[in-house]
Amino acid sequence: MTATTGLRVADRMRLIGTESAFEVSARARALEAEGRSIIHLQIGEPDFDTPAHVREAAKRALDEGATHYAPFPGIPALREAIASDVTTRKGAPADPSQVFVTVGGKGVMLYAILGLIDPGDEVIVPDPGYPIYESLTGFVGAVAVPIPIRMEHDFRLDVDELASLITPKTRMLILNSPANPTGGVLTRGDITRIAELALEHDLWVLSDEIYGRILYDHAEHVSIAALPGMAERTIILDGFSKTFAMTGWRLGYAVVPHALIPVFSQLVINTISCAPTFVQVGAVEALVGPQDDVEAMLVEFKARRDLVVAGLNEIPGVRCANPVGAFYAFPRISGTGLDGAVLADRLLREAGVCVLAGTAFGGVGTDHIRISYANSRENLTEALGRIGRFVEGLDRG
Repeated sequence: MTATTGLRVADRMRLIGTESAFEVSARARALEAEGRSIIHLQIGEPDFDTPAHVREAAKRALDEGATHYAPFPGIPALREAIASDVTTRKGAPADPSQVFVTVGGKGVMLYAILGLIDPGDEVIVPDPGYPIYESLTGFVGAVAVPIPIRMEHDFRLDVDELASLITPKTRMLILNSPANPTGGVLTRGDITRIAELALEHDLWVLSDEIYGRILYDHAEHVSIAALPGMAERTIILDGFSKTFAMTGWRLGYAVVPHALIPVFSQLVINTISCAPTFVQVGAVEALVGPQDDVEAMLVEFKARRDLVVAGLNEIPGVRCANPVGAFYAFPRISGTGLDGAVLADRLLREAGVCVLAGTAFGGVGTDHIRISYANSRENLTEALGRIGRFVEGLDRG
């Protein structure tokens, strides 16, 4: 691989992927700069402000001098708060020594894959799923093996199909529940059977639980780390971006087995040194302070979900399942006569609605688009109208 200057860049750059949401957002902003009206439904970012008491805690921390390096795993108060929250809310016993505070949740993915996966190993990843799982797996020279996540199965993986994909080269399984991009949630029965497979085949599990508190219709979030024998082989990934509307604060965390403490210590020291100190102080307040804002966000997200699902199912050729977690809808759009990539492109250019093609998340998403309903009901209603008018105007021969 050669740069335009003639200077060589590393061959490994051929192996790394990207996250389409940011690329599509750039296209949408370019159209807006031309005077176009664009409704943004492409990005997984709550449109709410970070709760005021969290912001105030970070401001006070700045004024009180929290502008210096933090301990590399995180400030003690935050590690203690995370360990307590994980133990209480997830039911997975955690000690502060097992907690590592990272710059965003992607850091947890990077450290887990760098620290545990060798070239030639296989990592089972959800399809459709967050694209960085596959990207980082390929970057280390390993093989990403997709486990299909289908609408016919309520956007839950088929555990028997998962079992058929495990080979002697399988090293890790990545779970995401509630899931991006589908909003699917694995049941306790699913998680129990997956744990049995992990124990039988001696697999590491990276459990992405970033949407674990964004649930509807009495759905239950079950952390696989809470099941017998799984704490010793599970890395929990969680953070503050989604639950507390803190995307710009860039703060995530890992809870790792005791055996991985040296591995994560080395990788954190070699990459970020530490996460920003005053940001961590704000995160403590997010966890231990009032939760009213979180509850209010969940009520609003549910109302938006109901609006979006009902509106999509009124559009000819579109079928949308009811997501029970996260803030995404993943409708099947094959009845429109277009695939997801073409429909997403034309909706942006012709209707002024920015969504993502399902293929941004894997091959199973060919006939789907992803819609983030982390936007106002007013904008969602306008977007549904634009999508409906566009689809109704298609010439289907």
